[in-house]
Amino acid sequence: MRTQTSLRARDWQKATRTTTSTSAVPPDAQRQWLPDTELPGYELLPIPLPDEPTYAMEPEGSLVATLVRRSHPMSRRAVLYVHGWSDYFFQRHLADEMAGLGYDFYAVDLRRYGRSLRDRQLAGYIANLSDYFTELDEALEVVRSEGHDDVVLMGHSTGGLTASLWAHERPGAFSAVVLNAPWLELQANSLLRPATQPVLSAARAVAPTTALPQLDTGFYRRCISSSEEGEWDYNLNLKGDPAFLIRVGWMAAILDGHARVAAGLSIDCPVLVAISARSDFRRSWDEGFRLADIVLDVDRIASRAPKLGDLVVIARIPDAMHDLVLSRTDVRERVFSEYSRFLTAYAPEADRAAN
Repeated sequence: MRTQTSLRARDWQKATRTTTSTSAVPPDAQRQWLPDTELPGYELLPIPLPDEPTYAMEPEGSLVATLVRRSHPMSRRAVLYVHGWSDYFFQRHLADEMAGLGYDFYAVDLRRYGRSLRDRQLAGYIANLSDYFTELDEALEVVRSEGHDDVVLMGHSTGGLTASLWAHERPGAFSAVVLNAPWLELQANSLLRPATQPVLSAARAVAPTTALPQLDTGFYRRCISSSEEGEWDYNLNLKGDPAFLIRVGWMAAILDGHARVAAGLSIDCPVLVAISARSDFRRSWDEGFRLADIVLDVDRIASRAPKLGDLVVIARIPDAMHDLVLSRTDVRERVFSEYSRFLTAYAPEADRAAN
């Protein structure tokens, strides 16, 4: 398996060096950035995915991803951000922080998510996480075409898992990887995934889009949404909407990704894994939920993190919520300090590129 991975990676590097792109994204002369539909002042670029597979009653050829940028290019350095499950990019304060560190900021709304979700599509569904590499490659090509030769990959939660697998397959592509609570392993004991994976893989072959029981308590939304008791104003139809159903094929894809991490990846640049200091999975509401990750098991993430590559830094942030940058003000300041410290220490080429 690792030999096949290496061949794919070498083929990708060769293609990016020696061929003219045949991507669905139009060349610079024709590319049209549009006003963003969610964040005033931002711009978006649709990435058509006409040849990607659809499922159930989805309209054929309807898939699209969306690249979002904070501003016109101003630096040779850039961040490319990948969101999590039932999510989309709205954290403009994160983009502002990265701009303050000298990075232009881009984010991808993956197919069937956020700005990319279309009528009659299965919200959030994917049969294989590597399918996302199509739009991620397209997005990276756009970022590079805008003069960025130093790119930091950033991913949150499920997006952190996808980003890790993609970075492993794209050696030489990134100066650093920054992961915010990446979903690297299932919760509970170490036997759960190996026992569950064969069952779901078999079910995926028969009924991939069948919905599994939904277990969302609504506590996380209560912690973060300004429509309840939180701080953040975001589109409730694009983040945490009940239309995002956990389906058999999607869960099998996640477990496949976890298995690949457990077997060991070879990300060839420094990796920061930032997580909360603790998880809290109690089933009745408590104010302490605002001070912990109530979505993922941070201890399981920490145990898997060294499997990502040869240089992995783990930062455990006291009182942080699942999406660390949505935590209260003093906590997210600590998060951004850790990001800055990591990039200064482990991405020195980025610093030189800005000068």
